[in-house]
Amino acid sequence: MEKNKLVLNNLVFANARAQGELQLEMLHTAVSLGITNVEIRREFFKNIPGEIKGIRAYAEQHGLTLFYSVPDELFIGGKLNAKLTTYFTEAQQLGIHAIKFNIGEFKGFKTEQLIKLEHYGRLVDQINVENDQTQQSGSLAAIVNFLDAARRHGLQIGYVYDLGNWCYVDEDPLQAATMLTDHVSYIHLKDCLGSGKQTVTVPLGDGELSWETILQQLPQDVPVALEYPTASQAVLEAGIAKLTEGD
Repeated sequence: MEKNKLVLNNLVFANARAQGELQLEMLHTAVSLGITNVEIRREFFKNIPGEIKGIRAYAEQHGLTLFYSVPDELFIGGKLNAKLTTYFTEAQQLGIHAIKFNIGEFKGFKTEQLIKLEHYGRLVDQINVENDQTQQSGSLAAIVNFLDAARRHGLQIGYVYDLGNWCYVDEDPLQAATMLTDHVSYIHLKDCLGSGKQTVTVPLGDGELSWETILQQLPQDVPVALEYPTASQAVLEAGIAKLTEGD
C-alpha cells in the first residue's frame, strides 16, 4: 500500500494523551514518521478553541490532510443531532477533509433533514458514517439500511469500514466487507481478540482477524487508518511497516 494513503488515527497515541500530550504534538510525531494524513479525535481535545488554530497552521505548513472523528451520532430519536452545526464549524476551522459520525437512531430521511445534510456536505470534502460497537448503528443490517437510503436520496455520504468493530457486534467482518465494498470511502484497521462484550482491541497481527484477506476485499484506492492504542513507537512503526512494505 502506498504510504500516502495511510492515515494515523490519534488513538494510536492514546498512551501519550494519558500523559498530557496534545493533538498538535501527535501531529509532530506523525510528520516525523513520514505520515501525511492524520485523524483528529474530538474527545482528545483539552481546549477545542485554543487548539484549533495551531493544528490547522501546522497541518497547512506540512501539507497534512486532516480527518475528524466525532464520537457522536447523526441522528438522535430520528432527528438530526442539534450539535451538528458545532461539529461542522469546528471541521471548517480545522480545515478538515473528511468528518465521521455514528449513525444513531435513524428512522428514515425527512425533507428538511436532506436539505440540512446537503448543506453540511458543502462544508467539508466528505461526510462519513462508521459501523460502531453498538447494535443500533454497528450491525450490518443497520449500516446497509442507512447507506441504501442515503444513496436512494442522492446524499453524498461515505462509509468508514471499521474492521475490528464487527467483533463487538458479533458480525462476520469478511461478509460485511463483501456486502459493503461499493460504499466504502475510508477504512479503519485494528485487530481484536474475542467477540461481543469480551472483545479486546489489539494491534494488527496480535489478534484473530484475517485482516490482510479482508483488506484485499475492500477498495484499494481509499485511505486506510491505523486505529488502535500502541504501547510504544516501535509498535506503531511495526503497524506502519505491515501496511507499507514494498511501497
